[in-house]
Amino acid sequence: MWDMLSWLPENVSTYGGEIDSLFYIIYYITGVAFLLVAGAMIAFVIMYRHREGRRAKYLHGNTIIEITWTIVTALIFIVLAFMSQPLWGRIKQEVPPTDLQVRVTAKQFNWEIVYPGPDGKFDTADDLQIDNELHVPVNRAVHVFLASKDVIHSFFLPQLRLKQDAVPGRVIQAWFQATKTGKYEIPCAELCGFGHSGMLGHLTVHSPEEYSKWIKEQWPSR
Repeated sequence: MWDMLSWLPENVSTYGGEIDSLFYIIYYITGVAFLLVAGAMIAFVIMYRHREGRRAKYLHGNTIIEITWTIVTALIFIVLAFMSQPLWGRIKQEVPPTDLQVRVTAKQFNWEIVYPGPDGKFDTADDLQIDNELHVPVNRAVHVFLASKDVIHSFFLPQLRLKQDAVPGRVIQAWFQATKTGKYEIPCAELCGFGHSGMLGHLTVHSPEEYSKWIKEQWPSR
């Protein structure tokens, strides 16, 4: 439904549809609020414009209306909070089990992407590092361990609806599961210095066969 109305990038994530639905609910609520406020402003400008022979006068306001719009606004925020909490809880805390893991370390101005070798462990002799290139199979959950060497960066996969800050001194876990093969951009979504605009990587989502071929090219003995 949303794909027909959306200007957002194509969703190729298992949880992207839920995020888009929540986004559009917030978008339409704020859109209606904007139209009401803008309409009232235009009406007041016309109704209370300067006229010869008409003197300005002070109006105290309407206490009931002020209380009403304060309560309505608070209720909307509370409802949105209750709607979004279960979704973000599942995405951030309920990480699906998988044996597919990568380490992404951000630095000015590129992504260092490390794959564990056949032993499945990081920081061993068979690790593979490829800057700015993330390769994963379609329809499999991927665990990403994010870190930063210098400043705050933001690991952003627009089509996967994943955006997570990489913070110096911390390792932050994120995950995604792509539902469509293709090549997608990985920009940095946090202003991180003069070279920020050139900090761009790519995610390649392979079919199972293509991913197996890529793995054998990296580790011929595997």
